[in-house]
Amino acid sequence: MKKLTKNNIKSLIKPRNENAHKGNHGHVLLIAGSMGRMGAAVIAARACLRSGSGLLTINVPENERWILQTAIPEAMLVRRENAIVDLKDFSAIGIGPALGIDKVAVEILTTVLSQPSKPLLLDADALNIIEADKHLLEKIPEQTILTPHPKEFDRLFGIHKNVEERIETAIKKSKELNLVIVLKGHRTLVAFAGEAFGNTTGNAGLAKAGSGDALSGIITSFLAQGYAPFTAAKLGVYMHGLAADIALKQQSMESMLITDVIECLGAAFKHVMK
Repeated sequence: MKKLTKNNIKSLIKPRNENAHKGNHGHVLLIAGSMGRMGAAVIAARACLRSGSGLLTINVPENERWILQTAIPEAMLVRRENAIVDLKDFSAIGIGPALGIDKVAVEILTTVLSQPSKPLLLDADALNIIEADKHLLEKIPEQTILTPHPKEFDRLFGIHKNVEERIETAIKKSKELNLVIVLKGHRTLVAFAGEAFGNTTGNAGLAKAGSGDALSGIITSFLAQGYAPFTAAKLGVYMHGLAADIALKQQSMESMLITDVIECLGAAFKHVMK
């Protein structure tokens, strides 16, 4: 297994054209949040925009829309109760953070999986819906990014005794299913087509609610900017951890919040690019 390092990450990042406009950097659709759990949508959205996406639309329940319009004025909204918007308008799609597993959530995920594929990331409740109906696993488009934590991973692929067994299965399934698997943990693994990278950034300050939501937003942003799925996953995992390491200079692992990490993404980009 290889390691994600500053040098190989720097080689992957595309320099931004000084004459670019918002349309040059992708349009993300995030499908996230539910009643009482809108923080996940806010976190994923803010991380997405801080990672360079040019445009962002968020699909949220109508009764919760004011939270997003207040917290993320840069984002556009579509109401979940309306028909799903045409996916051809978007560069990449991220679905799952705090989505819920009710009938509406299942219908949305099924619709996304059945339409012509765009670069796609599945997280959290999207994975839980698939776990409850394993037939959906077969409908996931190739090179889709899955971002399970250990319990979600085990629910999808069977019980494992330890981290080493999960890593072995993740590498195997990434090749068998032609999916990018981001197995979250102390040293997050990124696997695709039988190749695997272990992350070298991050700290225990990330062991809090919201960290996975931010990671989903970051990776989906890179997808929308035109990076290949495996590359987007590697970039997102490394930058997420690096921003946490930078945040640790001002916080402790006990006090660090994921919002602190998101605010350090700019410093993380500067550190990698210098």
